[in-house]
Amino acid sequence: MSDHSTTQLQQEPKQETPQIKTPLLPITPNQTQNLNPQIQEQEQATHLHKTLKRLELYLIVLGFDQSSVLRFGVSWITFLVIGVAFPVVIILLTTNCSTCGLYEIKGFELVIVVSHACLAAVALLCVSYNLRKYGVRKFLFVDQYSGYVERFNKEYVQKISDSIRLFVLWVLPCITLKIALESIRIIYMQQESWWKSFGIHAALTFSWTYVNFIYLSSCIVFHLVCSLQIIHFDDYGRLLETETDVLVFIEEHARLRHDLSKISHRFRIYLLLVFAIVTSSQFAMLFEITEFSNEVTFMNGGYFAVSSIAQVLGLTLCLNAAAKISHRAQGVAGIATRWHALASCGPDDTSHMRLSSRLINDASSESDLEAMNYTPLPTNTQLTSYLSSYHRRQAFVMYLQNNPGGITLYGWTVDRSLINTIFFIELSLVLFVLGRTTVFTYESLP
Repeated sequence: MSDHSTTQLQQEPKQETPQIKTPLLPITPNQTQNLNPQIQEQEQATHLHKTLKRLELYLIVLGFDQSSVLRFGVSWITFLVIGVAFPVVIILLTTNCSTCGLYEIKGFELVIVVSHACLAAVALLCVSYNLRKYGVRKFLFVDQYSGYVERFNKEYVQKISDSIRLFVLWVLPCITLKIALESIRIIYMQQESWWKSFGIHAALTFSWTYVNFIYLSSCIVFHLVCSLQIIHFDDYGRLLETETDVLVFIEEHARLRHDLSKISHRFRIYLLLVFAIVTSSQFAMLFEITEFSNEVTFMNGGYFAVSSIAQVLGLTLCLNAAAKISHRAQGVAGIATRWHALASCGPDDTSHMRLSSRLINDASSESDLEAMNYTPLPTNTQLTSYLSSYHRRQAFVMYLQNNPGGITLYGWTVDRSLINTIFFIELSLVLFVLGRTTVFTYESLP
């Protein structure tokens, strides 16, 4: 019996069903809740990395990445051939057209080509230098060493997407107008054959689009840098609602002002050159229009209008971005003033005032003056701590009012006041040029 029982015991394990493997440490619901934010942060970091890679690839295609000798040579040779040689040669050699003189003024169009080429050259020089020196992440202030990438991954991606959308929104109408204008010019400015006319105008359109893509892309890059800094200023405004340590506020504001000073230093030459080239080209066009006023038609005037729109559009994007971040930096003082007022008139001060008023009422209602000895008076340490916190907040508000920050050009803050000054100076110069070049005759008047 014992042998039979032992054989049964030995055979029983062989007849068991396959074992199901269970994890040694099962994941609890709390652990899954902790893992979800980490997975989301990793996905957002990966999304930001892919977005920056696409942006970097776009800048490489346009020739902004000149980190090596090969890329430097390819970028500038491509620019000189497509942006300068093609349009100049085509404009100078199109003399076989019998009706070209009615719809094309060579001096007029050469000024436009030179101005666009100068703007694209300035964009290539400034942006490529900064990219070669700092890289895309440090150039946009989204590098890993700043300590803010993990918090603002989603906001960074949103700002980059908004900048790309803004670029497409403003560039497509300009290109559409240019293509429509060149299509109309093909009909009226007929060369020896339709294919030759199409090739000439297609080459001019491609060259114009290429140099304007470079110029407007550099303006969008500056706009993106300023837009990314707006995220940090918004976070600084939220910091005033949660923290109470004044030293933390001063250190964070000093870091923000340091970043704005870096942006101003990197882009001040670019902004000044863009403003000077756009202004000079507009005045050159104004002189050309007044000189050839009898020959200006819808065709050559439309070419000037489309080019002027593209140039002024880029300058407007730069000034708008600089003024927006400057006013956001100056608005911090207003937020801090409101925070100081709420902290001074908040629960701490109201309780202190209520305590003082209650003591006065109790003292006046008591018939025995010795009752004052038993009334709990505020200690000197409480008053000292209250006054010290008040003075720290007051000193912080005065610090912000005297150090507003913003995008500066050699000491001049780019804000609405500066933009209004520039506008009135430009308007005065335009009126002066028109007064010196336009001649009014009164012989036909009765």
